Amino acid sequence: MLLSKRGEAAATQPLRADLDAFYEAMEDRYHAQDNPNGKFPLTIAENALCWPELRDKFRTIQAENQTPDWVASYTSILGAPELRAAAADFLKRHLAGVNLDPERIGVAAGAAAIIEMTALLLGDPSDVAVIPGPAYMAYTPDIGAKAGLKRYDLHHIPTKETPKSRFRLPTYFQHTTADLDRAYAELGNRFRMLILTQPNNPSGQVFTESQILAFADWCDDHEVHLVVNEIYALSLIDQDHEDLVEDYGERRWFTSVLRLLEGRKSPYFHWWYSFSKDFGISGFRLGMVYSHNEQMLKAWGNTGAPSMASNHSQWLAQRMLEDEAWVREYITINSRRLTESYALVIRTLRAHNIAYAPAAGSLFVWFNLRHLLTADTDEAEMKIWQRVYDETGILLTSPVGQGSPERGWFRMVYSCVQFPELEVAMKRFEAFLGEPN
Repeated sequence: MLLSKRGEAAATQPLRADLDAFYEAMEDRYHAQDNPNGKFPLTIAENALCWPELRDKFRTIQAENQTPDWVASYTSILGAPELRAAAADFLKRHLAGVNLDPERIGVAAGAAAIIEMTALLLGDPSDVAVIPGPAYMAYTPDIGAKAGLKRYDLHHIPTKETPKSRFRLPTYFQHTTADLDRAYAELGNRFRMLILTQPNNPSGQVFTESQILAFADWCDDHEVHLVVNEIYALSLIDQDHEDLVEDYGERRWFTSVLRLLEGRKSPYFHWWYSFSKDFGISGFRLGMVYSHNEQMLKAWGNTGAPSMASNHSQWLAQRMLEDEAWVREYITINSRRLTESYALVIRTLRAHNIAYAPAAGSLFVWFNLRHLLTADTDEAEMKIWQRVYDETGILLTSPVGQGSPERGWFRMVYSCVQFPELEVAMKRFEAFLGEPN
């Protein structure tokens, strides 16, 4: 045998349905001078808009500081104490508003490692993670490949008729504990985790504080682990932007759950983060968990060595976070650039009367091409996805596995190219959509 059964399964199950197309598009990527007919891989959630500032910051750190000896040595499996202390201060200033305990932070090699380790330590094979949809496609392999957890996409069932809207989705999730009751009635004790993502991937939606509080109470009562992924916590859209303000109506702002988590100190309440999105350094592989579950953190320290993050990455992130003036300026610039790119896509969709979900944050536009569907099937959705790529060179995220409550919705990543490139991509997309309405 060349492989174990696990290896054979892994060899035949792609990480995601659009990965091969992504590599192909990257090989033929658009360049204004060198490859003007090239492709736009608007599929992988990366934020390249502030890389010049980040690159210069890291160069300055390395030029002005001697690399500490601990970088070359083993450190805590839960993360270098220096980074955890800097991260606790950073999170207090920008998200929590209260003191956080660095000893309750765990660091691992990226968001995927954080998700995988949490699943391994909190669930058993065939347990279920319930996830309000639409949601991040790669939760499926992250919780399932090693830990063996199953994914359950939870869709809200309205108790009364939902008001008509050309957007079809509000800026906030409408799920209630009644939806959790419905899932629990079906799953029973296999319902092990509830995973919330805010701002959401792919829709940019958030949860209200009252929803989070109700979910936290429900999870404590049912001994279900509530995990909130705030990986896009600082990637927020300016809802007062002149081209966007009419989308929002009753505002729903992002509010971190960290203050609530710290106040409750429940062993069933956990928080995820990564530097890959807000700070655009996915290649650094730095993710974080915050939890008051002492047994989970102890187990993490005993088993998490294969998921440890690079000490050099941890040191650079530590020094970056300690420069508070730079961090504040960076967050402002990043939000402004995200909003301008987001608004460009929205203007294009509006001109062609394409429905979309107004985003409170994240790196995505979630929009509806249902009018192009020839049938209500996965195959018909994939044909639209392939057609967009073939006719425009724009690679959208594959619709497979995103837990959408209805077919025809697609995700576009607008932050992975600079604004001038996005302008070219949108001109191509306009040609694909046809004459403006």
